[in-house]
This record gives sequence, C-alpha cells and structure tokens, in this order.
Amino acid sequence: MHRRGVGVQISEGHQGMSSPEIIEEGAEAANAAKPKSKKKLIIIIGAAAGVLLLGGGGGAAFMLTGSSAKAESAKDAHAEKKDEKKAEGGEGAAAGKDAFLDVPAFMVNLRSPDGQARFLKLHFMIVPADGVAVDDLKEKLPLVLDAYQPFLRELRPEDLAGSAAVFRIKEEMMVRATATLGDGQVKDILIQDLVQQ
Repeated sequence: MHRRGVGVQISEGHQGMSSPEIIEEGAEAANAAKPKSKKKLIIIIGAAAGVLLLGGGGGAAFMLTGSSAKAESAKDAHAEKKDEKKAEGGEGAAAGKDAFLDVPAFMVNLRSPDGQARFLKLHFMIVPADGVAVDDLKEKLPLVLDAYQPFLRELRPEDLAGSAAVFRIKEEMMVRATATLGDGQVKDILIQDLVQQ
C-alpha cells in the first residue's frame, strides 16, 4: 500500500528543523511583527491626535485673537467717533454752526383791558454767535428768561396780531438777550411757537 503524505515545503533556512520548531518560529515572527505594527499604529494615531490638537488649538487661538482684535478695533473706532463728535460739537458750538440752545416752552399772562385772563405760550431757540459755546449760554439762560418776563407780560392781545408781531417780538427778545449777555453772544432768536390763549 502506498501512503500519501502531506507535502510541506521547507525553505532553505528551515532545513533540518522539525515542523513544530518551524511553527514556533513563524508564530514568534508574527508576534514580533504585531508589536511593530501596533507601535506604528499608536505612533500614527498619536501624531494625528497631536496634529488635530495643535490645529484645533491654533484655530481657537486665531479665532480668539481675531475676535479680541476685532473687538479692540471696534472699541477704537467707537472712541475715535466719540472724539470726532466731541471735536465737532466743540467746534460747532464755538463756531455757532448747527448749535442751538432750545429753550423749553413757557407761558406768561398777557395784559388785557377787559380783565379777562389771557396767556401767551412761547417756545424759542437761541442761536449762539461765532465762538460762543452752547453750554455757556445754557448756564446764563435763567438771566435771559428773567429779562424776557417783564416785556412779555406787558404785551396785549392786539400786540400779537399779524405777522409783523412775530418780527417785533423777535427784535425785542434779541435786544434783551444782548443787554443781558453782552454784545457778540447771541446771533439770532428762532421762535418755534407763539400761541395766544
């Protein structure tokens, strides 16, 4: 009877070794290869994690730095605008351009011959002369209003009739403002409301 055996090819390096020795050597080689591949895998994963962390940290730092830089530039721009407004306000007030002192509306009694109660409601604005600040006029406003009271209380209802009355009242108010504040302080008086009741 002829027996067939399982043919195993043995390489030149393994000649003279028994098959269990060959199997053990193959297992050791596989085990030696596994740690190297595991080490490579760990190194690759570690490097990728490091890149991600550095990239994420760098991106976050860039975002935070960019945001703070934007916030600082916005604050600087806002401060510059404030300074410009102050400078414009100061120059505008000093130059008398677009600077008006709005005097709140007030009422005075009118003199009437029949003894009936009549009132005059007046709202006006003072235009400062060139080189005069609105704040300076605002401080002296009580003196101006005090100078206007006797004149306005002496008006009669017929003094307010017609468009010429407004010009006359403006003129008288201008004279009294100049007398109270001094020459070159008030440029004009703008009457906003003049209502007789």
